[in-house]
Amino acid sequence: MAWRIHDSVQRGEIDNRVRGIVCGKIWLHGLAEPVTLDLKGNACPDLAGCRLTFENPGRTVPMRTDARMEPLQRGTIGDLTASRKVRVFDVPFEEAYERLEKKLPVPEYLANSLYLEWFSEANGRVVIESADFKLVVSPPVWRSTPEEERQRQREAAQGFDGFIEKLSEAVEAAKHAPEEDKEWDEFDYEEFLRESDARTDKYLELLDKYRDRPDRERLIAREMGWSWIEDAIAEQGGNADAPPGFDDKDDTLDVDEINRVCAEASEDPPQPDAATEGVDWVRDRHGGVKHPLSLRAFEGSMALWHQCKELGLSEVDDDDLTRLISEFQITGAKLAGALDGLAYGRDQQKGAFIVAYLKRALGHLHIAQTALEKTEAKKLLPPETIAGTRSELFAIREAVLELMLEFREQR
Repeated sequence: MAWRIHDSVQRGEIDNRVRGIVCGKIWLHGLAEPVTLDLKGNACPDLAGCRLTFENPGRTVPMRTDARMEPLQRGTIGDLTASRKVRVFDVPFEEAYERLEKKLPVPEYLANSLYLEWFSEANGRVVIESADFKLVVSPPVWRSTPEEERQRQREAAQGFDGFIEKLSEAVEAAKHAPEEDKEWDEFDYEEFLRESDARTDKYLELLDKYRDRPDRERLIAREMGWSWIEDAIAEQGGNADAPPGFDDKDDTLDVDEINRVCAEASEDPPQPDAATEGVDWVRDRHGGVKHPLSLRAFEGSMALWHQCKELGLSEVDDDDLTRLISEFQITGAKLAGALDGLAYGRDQQKGAFIVAYLKRALGHLHIAQTALEKTEAKKLLPPETIAGTRSELFAIREAVLELMLEFREQR
């Protein structure tokens, strides 16, 4: 996966006043010295020939101590622009989060964003993207010609292609082919999930890179090897009888059409099995269907997060506390992936698949437990919070182990 480090950026300076060279320094929270850039290539036309300085006026997050960012970044520049259009919440994040939880619309607007991408020999793809930084751009000492801009685009595409090729190699390395006619066991599903993770990483990188392109579906399908989707897009794009909302010049459905399709799909959603309510599913406070254990983990992690905020610990720069909260939250997400589907019938998933998914949840829970013990040693949380969180994590762990035993015995 790419390194996205905008939350840790304090300030930076980028210089492209010499053709073919992008140099500069970036100060990151948690690193004693700035990261130095020594990159080949040019910026996009709005920054070509310019020196850019930027500052993050907001709160920054320290780099993880287990994240190794090389102090000298050599490689090639990808896209470097200060005019990338992004959607930005028009309300504070806390209010936006509350509205999203309640499935209410969030006011937003389009803004210019700094987008700084490079391909490092040491760290691979690195991205800094923010619409909140304060920018100062010098007058250009040179301007790119149309041919230079085409060359820049080709070089940036080549850098991204090289990065995607490495992700493709990871997908190939994770491929698992069980014996023919053999029923999959939990170990086969574990291999399958590893491959799925590798494919997801690749897809998310492509989605991030091409999200502003009108032909993004075609580009993503081609890179992912989804030829049937690529063929369908090509056929639909050239069809005079294409459905309303489809434009031959744009391979995407417009917003109104997407909303209509989603609304139609949600008119008759599947209903949970009433006979298993309270055992395989319950409803959360918004009416959503959740497994009792995944809901318990989610609510437990959110309660801990809110308590840390009330104690003022959201401003504390501590890796172990951050890891405790994030791994607790990930545990809930993994449990949801393993168990929430049971609401619609236990015959919908194989027991071995559920066990493999529960193993993943257990791995994140164990990391949270280790982080909790380290947090206790630093006396960052009150003793009662430590005791309550420890008890909750152990209870969830025991419940996970019981479910693993139950589904291992399922035939």
